[in-house]
Amino acid sequence: MYRVVAAASAALALTAAAGCARPITNAGLPIPAAKPGQEQRPFQLRPPFELATNEDAIVRIVTDVTCTGTLITEDLVLTAHHCVAARDENGRTLRRDQEPEAISIELGGDHLPWGDVTVRAVVSPDCGYTSGQGDIAILVLSRRLIGIPTLAPRIEAAPEAKEFVTPYGFGRCALSRDAVHLVPRPGGTIDAVSPAHFVATASICPGDSGGPARSDMGGDIVGVISSSVMDGDEHTTGTSYFSRLDVWPELFSAAREIAAGASPSELPPYRSCLR
Repeated sequence: MYRVVAAASAALALTAAAGCARPITNAGLPIPAAKPGQEQRPFQLRPPFELATNEDAIVRIVTDVTCTGTLITEDLVLTAHHCVAARDENGRTLRRDQEPEAISIELGGDHLPWGDVTVRAVVSPDCGYTSGQGDIAILVLSRRLIGIPTLAPRIEAAPEAKEFVTPYGFGRCALSRDAVHLVPRPGGTIDAVSPAHFVATASICPGDSGGPARSDMGGDIVGVISSSVMDGDEHTTGTSYFSRLDVWPELFSAAREIAAGASPSELPPYRSCLR
C-alpha cells in the first residue's frame, strides 16, 4: 500500500507541472481536466417545471476555462481550485484566484442551460492553483438558489479503499459527438488514498474538472475531479486523481460563514496547506 500511495504522490508532482490549460504532450501523464476557452451553449431562459433528480445539483462553471461544480447548499458550489485560478495572457496559471465577477455558473444539465448565477466570493487554499494538493475551491453565490437540489459532501469521514465512485462532468473529449451536457462517467473502485487525494480508474474528459465523484453506495460526494490520464476518447478509462474533501473542514466552515455575511478577515485562518 505504501508503494501505491508513493507512486500516486509522484504522479501528482508530474500533474502539477503539466499546467491547466496546456494540451497533452506526454501520453500517459495525468493532466488537469479543465477545458481551455469557452464552448458556448445557447440559453433557454426559464427553468424546467420539475427538477427531478439530484443530478440537477451539478452545474457548469464558465470563466477562461470551463469546468464542472456541485451545488452543496443553496448558495455554495464545490469545484477544483485550478478551475478558478487566474491566468496571464499566455494561459499560464498565476498564484491568485479569478475575480468572482469573472466566474459564471450555468444551471441545467441538458444541452441548453436554463439560467445562470454570478459569484461573490472564492474560498480556496493557498495551493492547488495547477492541481495537486489544495485542488479544491468553494464558490459563494450572489444569491440563494431556492428549490434546486443539492448534494451532500462527505466532510467528516475519509474515502475508503475499494469504495466504488462515479464521476460526473460537463466535459467533452475530442472524439465525442454529442453537444455539451452533463455526463455520468464510467467509474471504478478507489485504488489508493493519499493525504490529499485518492486514486481511481475512471473516464474523464476536458471540462470535467471540479465535478463530483459520488459514492455509489451512499450517493454523497467523496471527492472532486482534479486530473486524469486522457486520450481523447470518452470511453477510455485511465488513472484519475480526486481531491479529498474531509481534509479541508476549515475551508467548508469558512465558506458557510462567508455565505452568511462574515468577512474573510474576521475568520480564523483557513487557507493553510499544511496537513
